[in-house]
Amino acid sequence: MDKKLIAECEAYSKEYMDYLSVAKTERRAYSQAVKLLEKAGFKDISKFKTLKLGDKVYRGYHGKTVMAAIIGKKPMVEGIRVVGGHTDAPRLDFKPKPLYEKDGVVYFDTHIYGGIKKFQWLVLPLAIYGTIVKKNGVKVDVAIGDKPGDPVFMISDLLPHLAHDLEQKKLKEFFPAEDLDVIASVGKKEELLKIIKKEFGVDEADFLSAELEVVPAGMPREVGLDRSLIAAYGHDDRVCAYAGLSALLKLKGTPDVTASIVMCDKEEIGSMGATGMQSSFFENTVAELLVRQGSTMDIDVRRCLEKSTMLSADVTAAADPHFKDVDSTGNEAKLKGGPALSKYTGGTSKGGASDARAEFVAVVRKFLDDDKVTWQMAELGKMEKGGGGTISQYMARFGMDVIDFGTPLLNMHAPWELATKEDCYWTFRAYKAYFEA
Repeated sequence: MDKKLIAECEAYSKEYMDYLSVAKTERRAYSQAVKLLEKAGFKDISKFKTLKLGDKVYRGYHGKTVMAAIIGKKPMVEGIRVVGGHTDAPRLDFKPKPLYEKDGVVYFDTHIYGGIKKFQWLVLPLAIYGTIVKKNGVKVDVAIGDKPGDPVFMISDLLPHLAHDLEQKKLKEFFPAEDLDVIASVGKKEELLKIIKKEFGVDEADFLSAELEVVPAGMPREVGLDRSLIAAYGHDDRVCAYAGLSALLKLKGTPDVTASIVMCDKEEIGSMGATGMQSSFFENTVAELLVRQGSTMDIDVRRCLEKSTMLSADVTAAADPHFKDVDSTGNEAKLKGGPALSKYTGGTSKGGASDARAEFVAVVRKFLDDDKVTWQMAELGKMEKGGGGTISQYMARFGMDVIDFGTPLLNMHAPWELATKEDCYWTFRAYKAYFEA
């Protein structure tokens, strides 16, 4: 990279790290995205009776999922361009009745959200974020563990001197999921409830209507003497979701085709629920936009969706030199190789993949090369070694062209993931080139 690109890369990396330091949950990612959108002149869809060329609009849902768009020169019924990424990440959630006392220690009982390696969450400083909703509708926001002077939380583990029997067990067996419980205090449960009441004004019953998430404590950090990597919780998939948001915010002028982003929820558990991509949120939002362009027929929504294209903005696994046996030699994603274009994901037989058609791959190759973007083509590991899916399959069902395209990571799904600054920057540039093509 030349000096100009290096400066742009460093500036973008700082912006991204600032975003990640706030967006530790999908609710906070949503709130921060809306804040940035409104600062850039985007308005809630309810403020528009009609939409005209150049209008900047967004629609949010349940404080977790948002779609934003800049209205282009061509009518939306002729299709739109979408960058879609998710902002939820693997974590531990509080159970509805989380508090219990055992032999003088009070714990928060948790439930795994998304795919994790259980052992990675042991003896790690943890923070708690989320929202408690009281019966009268009052919301209480919780954020403990990241501010200076905050306490942190932890899951204990057995010392090596006494762990001989445990070490004989298989990795998946040695620490049961039900034991991933967070130390809340030492003492009596009643004493802790008094502290909670004083601090947050809630009772134990209020946990029944709460969404509280246990995440790693700590802010994003630069890694290596050359500071070339970023260590953070939630790169998957905020690194791509933010790149799409930033690309939309930094578009100059009015795009030929309506440019849009979707920052969604629930991808890590199958994109289910009202805020996941298997819901009707995206389809309904497109319909709302079309109505404001004068379209009143359902067929216009169908035509728009079928003629649209999408970059499914989700990360992929970077090749780790210590684990070469899982990589498809020559088709693995390399660090500093730029975002990885994946024609298909899924398992051994491409199960769960949308499998982009060659014609669309050629279109993507052209606009990337025309804009001198660094990028690579890759698969997610060898056949019969595993696999994974993204939201692409749920968007492809509308008939649109979709391809997976995202940042390569080390330590994916670990409490701390690694991405290079260059790959983060080129991901942003790739999405911007897509909007401008």
